[in-house]
Amino acid sequence: MNNVRTLSDTKRAFYTYHTRPINSIYRRVVEEIMVEMHLLSVNVDFRYDPIYGLGVVTAYEQFMQAYAPEADKVSIFKAICQSIEDDPQRYQEDARRLEELVQTLSEADLIASLSQPDNLATPQLLREIVSAIAHNPKFKYSRLFAIGLYSLLEKANAAGLQDEKQRNDTLKQVSTALHLPEEKLQKDLELYRSNLEKMAQARIVMEDALQAERKKREQREQQRAAANSPSETPPSES
Repeated sequence: MNNVRTLSDTKRAFYTYHTRPINSIYRRVVEEIMVEMHLLSVNVDFRYDPIYGLGVVTAYEQFMQAYAPEADKVSIFKAICQSIEDDPQRYQEDARRLEELVQTLSEADLIASLSQPDNLATPQLLREIVSAIAHNPKFKYSRLFAIGLYSLLEKANAAGLQDEKQRNDTLKQVSTALHLPEEKLQKDLELYRSNLEKMAQARIVMEDALQAERKKREQREQQRAAANSPSETPPSES
């Protein structure tokens, strides 16, 4: 008997955990993250790791940063994780631990840690994560893992990642050490950066439209108020 959870099962579960409508501009983001997480969760070679967890949290926060109301934003993230029968708290806590760890490392130390899986000088948490990836011949690479890796590097030196050559050299070094598909990693991150720019532009357009609508509404209210106010009676002639 086949008990593998289907995508339809996951989507149905999601809408039982989060019952409120999702703003249209963000619906595709939610769907894409949920579908990717579902496909990974049912893949026999996939093993959760904190860098992937950081990637999930980072992708969600980056693409949903202007979502309102905030309570719905929290609810949607929880529902995505719960829909694949996972714990949203694990993702949040692993992301926080990695972010705090990176703050204690220089860029050179972080790159060395990622490029030398068994380096005893690497903080234990990071060494365990990186070593498990490097020594797993069936490691299941994903776009969300790539985003988590990029997020680590970005927190160590965001300015350095703006330089294309430096960024590509770093990604090549790390992907070689961890046996990651370098070309796919580069393409996934280029698409990620491009999509972030598009989402930022979409938010600007949406905010401009909302401001224009508010202005029109205020003008209509002012006109209605003026029409309803009693007209002044001209002074009578003596």
